Amino acid sequence: MAQKPTIPKGTRDFGAKEMAGRNYIFDTVRSVFKKYGYTPLETPSMENLSTLLGKYGDEGDKLLFKILNSGDAFAGVEPQMLQNSNALAMRVCEKGLRYDLTVPFARYVVQHQSELAFPYKRYQIQPVWRADRPQKGRYREFYQCDVDVVGSNSLLNELELVQIADEVFGKLGINVCIKINNRKVLFGLCDIMGHPDKLVDITVAIDKIDKIGLDAVKQELGERGIDDGAIEILEPVLLMQGSAAMKIEAMKGVLSQSETGMKGVEELEELFSLIESAGIRTRVEIDLSLARGLNYYTGAIFEVKALDFAIGSICGGGRYDNLTGIFGLPGLSGVGISFGADRIYDVLDGLGKFPDDAIEGSRVLFANMGNSEIKALLPLVASLRSSGINCEIYADNAKLKKQFDYAVRKGIPFMVIAGETELASGTVNVKRLSTGEQICIPQCELGGFLSGDEK
Repeated sequence: MAQKPTIPKGTRDFGAKEMAGRNYIFDTVRSVFKKYGYTPLETPSMENLSTLLGKYGDEGDKLLFKILNSGDAFAGVEPQMLQNSNALAMRVCEKGLRYDLTVPFARYVVQHQSELAFPYKRYQIQPVWRADRPQKGRYREFYQCDVDVVGSNSLLNELELVQIADEVFGKLGINVCIKINNRKVLFGLCDIMGHPDKLVDITVAIDKIDKIGLDAVKQELGERGIDDGAIEILEPVLLMQGSAAMKIEAMKGVLSQSETGMKGVEELEELFSLIESAGIRTRVEIDLSLARGLNYYTGAIFEVKALDFAIGSICGGGRYDNLTGIFGLPGLSGVGISFGADRIYDVLDGLGKFPDDAIEGSRVLFANMGNSEIKALLPLVASLRSSGINCEIYADNAKLKKQFDYAVRKGIPFMVIAGETELASGTVNVKRLSTGEQICIPQCELGGFLSGDEK
């Protein structure tokens, strides 16, 4: 019995239609990145496991795909290692698939620091892998479109990222809300709650508020050792409503006894002043429940939600003050955001927002009427391709119906049919497959007809 072909859960194949949509997203995002002076970078799909571990928190480490060493990977494994999965993984796996593009980017910056001009601005469009439970909008292999700048503390960089998000989603026609918070504000909250050492526990819990709700978050905080009094301080902040200015004023009172927290409020106030001056069209708001669970964020954090389609965040990021310090280059601050291409695709597809001409397939199919006819048409086909018109020749001298069916299945709008009579008179028959209409035109006018006709 033949084996049934399958692919791993959480991964997908992409045919012509899907690839056309994805390329539309990549091209749109790339064009905006380049407009703001960012240059491209690619890094390997796999990194040394030591590069990846410890950068995403305990939960992130569990989602790393680890690559088994080649050869007899389990040679020399001692029985006690079987009781500790991390120790075993480090013994038999030296490499892992990248979890995101930011940590490899930080590794690259440190490794190539003498070659770079700072501030260094780069964009990167590549797949990442996470051993997560597959569900709607969550895949094990997915593409990220990252844009980062390192070597500058200026909040103008944060503004620029908001501008990029505003322009990208404006071009794609997706109605979004850009949510912003600051990790210093969250640290200040932990401080006044009496749990300054619980920043990771608290942010990991409140980062799930959209998924599990406030009551479940409070329960998880309790399980993580946060007392009821501390939760009472946090709850009204998570539920705070009003404009950015109102929230900023309120947080000045809440965090007045926390130096770090007040610094975060000041940064939010300055950033929203810049946003107002820049005339951002997209809705931008402060969301004090926004935490971004990754450990390396230290300042402003961002998340973008689609307003007209139910799905998780489609873009997110933030500032990280010392990610490069892990690799031996301390004090180099950076900030960036990542556009989730797969979720953006799902939104565009669900809302019917892809342009009709996104699939750039063949514009015309030349029917195969015989070897001598095809030889006579080859110069015309070459001329059309040189002028930028996508066209193809049906390879086999088959019945015309079969050739018609092929063109229809591929969505080719026109078919050219030319036998001995047409070739002798320097003409061709052009059939519009959507209506069945057929006209005879001179060969010299075919290029103008195909390029000037509506798509």
